[in-house]
Amino acid sequence: MSAITGIYHLNEEPVNLQHGQGLMTALQKYPADDMQIWHSEKVFLGCHAQWITPESIGEQLPYYDHERQLAITVDAIIDNREELFERLQIDRKLRKTIPDSQLILLAYNKWGEESPKYLVGDYAFMIWDEKKQQLFGARDPSGYRTLYYYRNQTRFAFCTVIEPLLDLPYIGTELNEQWLSEYLAITGMIDTVDARMTPYRHLEQIPPFHSITVLKDKIKINRYGTFTSDKRLKLKSDNDYIEAFQDVFQKAVTSRLRTHHKVGSQLSGGLDSGSVVAFAARELRERKKTLHTFSYIPPNDFEDFTHKLFMPDERPYIKTTVQHVGGITDHYLDFEGKSSYSEIDDLLDVMEMPYKFLENSFWLKGIFEKAGEAGIGVLLNGDRGNFTISWGAAEDYYATLLKKLKWLRLNQELNQYCKNVGGSRLRLLPGIAKTGFPIIHQLMSKGPPAEHPVLINRDFAERTGIFNKLKRHGIDETGWISSPNLYEQKRVLFEDMLPWNSGNTLDSKLSLRHGLWKRDPTNDLRVVRFCLSVPEDQYVQNGLDRALIRRSTEKILPEKIRLNQRVFGVQGADWVHRMIPYWDTFIDEATQLSMDKRILEFIDEQKIKSALITVKEGARPEYFANFDYRILMRSVIVYRFLKKFT
Repeated sequence: MSAITGIYHLNEEPVNLQHGQGLMTALQKYPADDMQIWHSEKVFLGCHAQWITPESIGEQLPYYDHERQLAITVDAIIDNREELFERLQIDRKLRKTIPDSQLILLAYNKWGEESPKYLVGDYAFMIWDEKKQQLFGARDPSGYRTLYYYRNQTRFAFCTVIEPLLDLPYIGTELNEQWLSEYLAITGMIDTVDARMTPYRHLEQIPPFHSITVLKDKIKINRYGTFTSDKRLKLKSDNDYIEAFQDVFQKAVTSRLRTHHKVGSQLSGGLDSGSVVAFAARELRERKKTLHTFSYIPPNDFEDFTHKLFMPDERPYIKTTVQHVGGITDHYLDFEGKSSYSEIDDLLDVMEMPYKFLENSFWLKGIFEKAGEAGIGVLLNGDRGNFTISWGAAEDYYATLLKKLKWLRLNQELNQYCKNVGGSRLRLLPGIAKTGFPIIHQLMSKGPPAEHPVLINRDFAERTGIFNKLKRHGIDETGWISSPNLYEQKRVLFEDMLPWNSGNTLDSKLSLRHGLWKRDPTNDLRVVRFCLSVPEDQYVQNGLDRALIRRSTEKILPEKIRLNQRVFGVQGADWVHRMIPYWDTFIDEATQLSMDKRILEFIDEQKIKSALITVKEGARPEYFANFDYRILMRSVIVYRFLKKFT
């Protein structure tokens, strides 16, 4: 893990080394094992290094290869090292010690600007090619490492984080209203559909799955790959799919255990994190190592108000997984005194931009803090599992069977599904029909559609033309993907929106702050491509939703977890409960922003004032999913961020 930075002068003017040193000085707020620079007359490269992998200890970064006349600064962990060793014909004596930075450099030397296509892992890097007099860099497919840049006619500067760039004398701090309009108009957890934008007018970022080439006064941004493939996997039997999945997933997990520190993992009571933990603990056990798990739990005074189908406190299920898997030291964290409100300023400092994950914000940050204190080098998670390893919504699949007139198969599946989850199949049929035939839903609906929490001021929306832009990306004026089809939504997310960018920004910057690396095997490029190529009937089968992962973890996970289709964890259900001590302060701040003309240029005044009426009635924990509570919290987060521009 490293923070990287640099300056390149596009003309013949020498780089001002004081500017480069200023970038490095700004990075000193983060822990580091080493800090080094490299420069030529018009290029400055810096690295603020944290040694996570065994090969990174003592690594020279930035690194200059005299033979090839290439210099690199890099923030990376590469997972397909063995494959690259063979492709690059690296001497076997060097394979145990060669750092990932030199692997990337050798890949660039062989494949040039095509080199990112051959890399699997989490990375952001910049390479100065002295022969071509060009700067080339790339960011990994899911954006697990951040990389921002500034450019004008004569200068190009980049950094892992935003703040050091803003300190350069030629970069002003101006609000990017186009970024803010997308952030406010989109109701889901995605910040923007344009992943190049940042909240700062003169700063951009390299999008996930993209490379950048800077040659003289020309800058080229290129998408070097996609998650999806036209090839569909076709194996002989159901067991073959299980074996193939277990193989690719174990490789993804194992490659993410490479650290000279302890290994940790987030663990809930569900399938995704449970699967990651089970596969990781199995590998670590062979190495005679322990896996540390970190689980969020509500505070002792929280009274569960949720329906019996939901489970805010997942300890019974978590402990079942821990006992069944073995080789685990488990940690349960309630973060007493912390809340979504109390952590706003610190999270804005970490993120360097507003955020939407308010319900879970305090414990996501808290787990990093506790893992760092415990000496964890790699913190595993299963954040993307719902879209990859545990894909498979039963009712949506049954809707496709209905549309294809596969009545016998549908009848068999419904009978088995209702045995698994309980209840009558008759209650499922209306929903399945509406999903399969949306026109039925439109004809049967009475009145206008349900309101979504669109926060943007309509005049601001018109001025920026935001809804026309979102429409081109498949998002309507409700602020979300217009297609009701779950499979189409999945396609849009993977192919068009690069939706992991905002969440992974948090992971990257918290990793930097706490000197560890959060890693997700469920979003490994090899796993994603495998899962997207698997036939849909492998994901819903014999009345099981998420059927592939359920079948693939037989004897690996306890049956209570593996076959659970009746109880669902609901993390963050206590966020309103935790805010009770801050409620009056929250109301005061929300009232203040409701009268601030600056923020009301951007946010819908009537929605703020309407929400205030609800909030002033007092904190009601059972309203944790309430639209008014959430819209005011999002507004407060934006309000505090915007203050830095006034």
